Amino acid sequence: MDRAKAVYLLWGELRRNDPSQIIPLRRSVPTGEAEEIWLVVRAERLDWGDGAYEQLLDQAQRWNAQGTLTGVQVDFDSSTGGLSGYAGFLSNIRARLPRDLKLSATGLMDWPANASEADLAAMRAALDEIVIQTYQVTTTIPDYADYLAHTQRLRMPYRVALVEGGDWTPPSSLARDPDFKGYVVFLLRGGAAEAG
Repeated sequence: MDRAKAVYLLWGELRRNDPSQIIPLRRSVPTGEAEEIWLVVRAERLDWGDGAYEQLLDQAQRWNAQGTLTGVQVDFDSSTGGLSGYAGFLSNIRARLPRDLKLSATGLMDWPANASEADLAAMRAALDEIVIQTYQVTTTIPDYADYLAHTQRLRMPYRVALVEGGDWTPPSSLARDPDFKGYVVFLLRGGAAEAG
C-alpha cells in the first residue's frame, strides 16, 4: 500500500457500563507525516457524562498541540432508525469542538440505503464526513455493492472502510461520485485505520 494520506487512531472507548469516562487505549500522542490524523473514540452508548466530553476535548487539544490533528471520529453503531438521536449527539460534540477540528463518524451501509431524508440531512449538518463500514468484525459483508449503490443519497463527503485482507471489488459507481473521497483500510492489529 502506498503511504497513507489519512490515519485514524483509536484513542479510547466509552463503555456501556460507565457513561462518565472514556477508557484510554493509547497513551502517547501520535507522530507521523500523514496528511490527516484523526482521533477515534469508540462509544457503546450516547448518554455521555460531562467528564467524558471533557476527556475527549482535553485529548484532542493535546493531540493538536502543534496543529496536526484533523479531527475527531466517533465509532458508534447506530441503527438506521436511531439516526435522529445519533445526529443530536454528534451535533453536541460538534458544538464543543474547536472550530479548526473536523468531525467524522463511522457509518453502516444501511444508512444511505434506508435512512430517511430528514435523518441524512441531520447527519450532514453535524458531520464533515462519514466512513461507511463494509465489514463485520473481520469479514466483508457479501452484498456490499447493493448497499453502496445508494451512497449518492448521503450528499456529503464519505470514505468506504474495508477490512484488511477482506474480499473487495470496487463498485463502478464510487469512481463517478464526487463525494467519494477514497478508502479506509481497517488494520486488524494495532488499533488503526489508514486511508489511501
